[in-house]
Amino acid sequence: MARILHIGKYFPPFHGGIENFMADLMPAQTRQGETVAALVHDHHPHWQRFFSAVQAEQRPDNQLLYRAPCYGRLLYAPISPQFPVWLDKVIQRYQPNILHFHLPNTSAFWALFSKRARHCPWVVHWHSDVISHFHPLLKTAYQVYRPFEQRFLKQAQAIIVTSPPYLKASPALTPWQDKCHIVPLGIASQRLPKADDVALAWANQQWQAGKIRLFSVGRLTYYKGYEILIRAMQNLADAQLCIVGEGELKPRLQALIKTLDLQARVTLLGRCDAQQLAGLFTTSDIYCLSSLERTEAFGMVLLEAMYYGKPIVASRIQGAGVMWVVEDGKTGQLVEPNSVPALVAGLQHLIANPHEREQFVRQAYQRFNDLFTIESVAEKISTIYADCLTH
Repeated sequence: MARILHIGKYFPPFHGGIENFMADLMPAQTRQGETVAALVHDHHPHWQRFFSAVQAEQRPDNQLLYRAPCYGRLLYAPISPQFPVWLDKVIQRYQPNILHFHLPNTSAFWALFSKRARHCPWVVHWHSDVISHFHPLLKTAYQVYRPFEQRFLKQAQAIIVTSPPYLKASPALTPWQDKCHIVPLGIASQRLPKADDVALAWANQQWQAGKIRLFSVGRLTYYKGYEILIRAMQNLADAQLCIVGEGELKPRLQALIKTLDLQARVTLLGRCDAQQLAGLFTTSDIYCLSSLERTEAFGMVLLEAMYYGKPIVASRIQGAGVMWVVEDGKTGQLVEPNSVPALVAGLQHLIANPHEREQFVRQAYQRFNDLFTIESVAEKISTIYADCLTH
């Protein structure tokens, strides 16, 4: 069986789709008989760790987690000058026979200069292109990033892409189609708790009686489209919106809510724990994903909405996995991104058609069980590892 070292940006309790996926995947791989460890960045900047020794946290089932010191982020990239040292020492100590990189992650590029890393087969998990039409500085920075990215992909034995439309639309992956394998993301249902009575009571306190309850979860950042969702609420007088998440746009969104006089019907709840999230999912009526562009490559939170039995309204982002995860008119409603009128129309349609909402819920739950359990995902990835180790 494979001895795997995952290399990613962060790990829970940092909140993020990739981080949650890694945390779900590693135990599933352990249950399959594989040996698993991970090297990530510490999401809490600690200057006192600058000279700290390479140490691992012991996780359940003998999994090892290494958190390299990190001192903040620049354009979403972790600043970690010690990462190449940690990478080399972890490989020396752990002796993996597969390096499983989760990209985008600029620190992963240090593997290009590590003799120990180059002696292992590489599997690259392609979570997202580095491209943005709404963030000019990020678009400019990609010109520096791209040569390393392409050299990295050339070195890889296999590339995992999370949906067919994303592979088809990705300029970065065009030269490497023969290495690419489609494996969707998945979640461990045991990680998603059933809301207890305390969580349900708390969640119900967040909602107003008689309103349709709209819910969304995500980082408050440029590509999530929360400004569009909040503006849509001006035309949805019978609805209330709760958004869970933190991020750099929080002050701007709070100001917009006040400007539009929506304080009574739009709430930014900040960060919530697992039970609170379960309570909000359980008590809400419709889940909304209003993202603007392909930076929202898959939409992990959509799987959670499916699991909790919520009808979905999501953006029809061309070339992204969202429009594959959600089957339009079957498991959810897709609307044009970055359009307040389109989002309003989609939400109004579902609000007015409770029978259709119930159909979406049944079909989405079946799709979740068919495609998106972490066990089925881990099995497909294990097959890719086996191919890498035998060729």
